[in-house]
Order: sequence, then C-alpha cells, then structure tokens
Amino acid sequence: MDKMVYIAMSGAKQSLRGLELKANNLANANTTGFKADFAQARSMQAFGEGLPSRVFAMQERPGSNMESGGFVETGRELDIAMSDRGWLSVQDASGNEAYTKTGTLNITPDGALITSHGRQVIGEGGPIILPLPIEKVEFSEDGAIQVRPQGAPANFLEVVDRLKVIEADNTMLEKGNDGLFRPKEDMLVNDLCGFCDISPNVKVLSGTLEMSNVNPVHEMVDMISNQRQFELQVKLMKTAEELDERQDQLLRIV
Repeated sequence: MDKMVYIAMSGAKQSLRGLELKANNLANANTTGFKADFAQARSMQAFGEGLPSRVFAMQERPGSNMESGGFVETGRELDIAMSDRGWLSVQDASGNEAYTKTGTLNITPDGALITSHGRQVIGEGGPIILPLPIEKVEFSEDGAIQVRPQGAPANFLEVVDRLKVIEADNTMLEKGNDGLFRPKEDMLVNDLCGFCDISPNVKVLSGTLEMSNVNPVHEMVDMISNQRQFELQVKLMKTAEELDERQDQLLRIV
C-alpha cells in the first residue's frame, strides 16, 4: 500500500511544481524580454534501506525557450532590443556579470544606465556612467552610445561608451532564480567565458523592445493539464486510504 501512496504523493508534488512554473510563465506574458521556461518530468530511483523498489517523479526545468518574442517599436530613445542571439550585459546583485533581453533602460540622477529592474548596464570598460547633464541619447546598431551634452548644437553627438552585447544561444546560457542568464558550467574554461566578449554580429535596435515569448494559450492549457494530474494523484491517495481502512475492518472481523 505504501508504494501506491508514495507514487501518488511524489506525482502530486511534481504536478504542483509544474503548475507553479507554468503560472510564472503566464504571469510574465507581458514582461519585455522574458523567456518562457520549459518543464519536464522524469522518473528517479530512490536509494536507501528498504527503498530499492521505489521510483518517484521529478519535475525539472531543462532550459528556456530562446525564440524571439517579437519586436515592438516604442519610439522611446532609451528602449533597445538585440537581434535574435544578442544579449545585453548587466550586473547582478552580487556585482557579477549576467545577461538579459530586457531593453527598457533608464538613467539615474548619478548618470548610471540601468534596466527597468534596476540592473546596471555594462559597457566596454565596466558599468556605464553617462556624463550629465545631457539632452539626448542615441544607440547605434553596433551598440555605441552617443550623447548630446546640454547646450550643445543640435547636430552634435559624441560617443561616450559602447554597450557590451554578446552572442549566445540556449546551449550556452541558463537562467538563474533572479531571471538573469549566465554561462553554463560546461561552457567555462578555468572559470572564463569564451563567448562573453562584445560580438560584432549583434545588432542593437534603438526605440524598440523585444516582448515576452510566452504563448498564453499554451501555458493555460498546460496549467489545466497539471491541475488535473494533481487532482488525480490526490484521488489516488484518498483511494489508498480507503483501501487501508477496509483492510483494518477485515482484520477486526477475523
């Protein structure tokens, strides 16, 4: 009987985790640059005394959907998007380099260029600090940042830095719990990343944003499927409980 309960319990637990993942995807359907997470389940052998015959289900996130979410022109000078395999370099909470598709940028009172999530954008020489005050900011296709200082002629623009945009795909990067992407461990050589330099193949689109690649209909269907699987596993546990009670009744009769 415990085998039946164990299988149902582990299945219900993983269905719930899959439901959480799909709910997170759906919640970010309108988040610019968001990459949907994949979900899959596989059987795992349980090891230990008395457990050789136990196999449980394990839900895991094998990766993220790296397809482009479509580009929308906003006309805002601080909105940017990178071509398909392009990624913007930012600083994470620990001060280390990470990568994102979020292209909604802002300028702090100190001149720091940050994303809408507060991540500082990295340039050729480190975190980008713009020389304030400025009247205009432009991003060229190669990532060069041009500004017009306050009071300068209308046709005057000077290059002050360059966005660090790299080229990578799903086999090179993995998503962290903070939503930022980092190189996979097997892509590092002596803790160094071989593809994390500025790529000339990446084009920066100014006044444009890449939208989320989440398909709300597919995510909703998957959520319903996970919910039904969860309910089925709970019913199975209830059935196991009822069978156990009936066995107790038979023992009392005997």
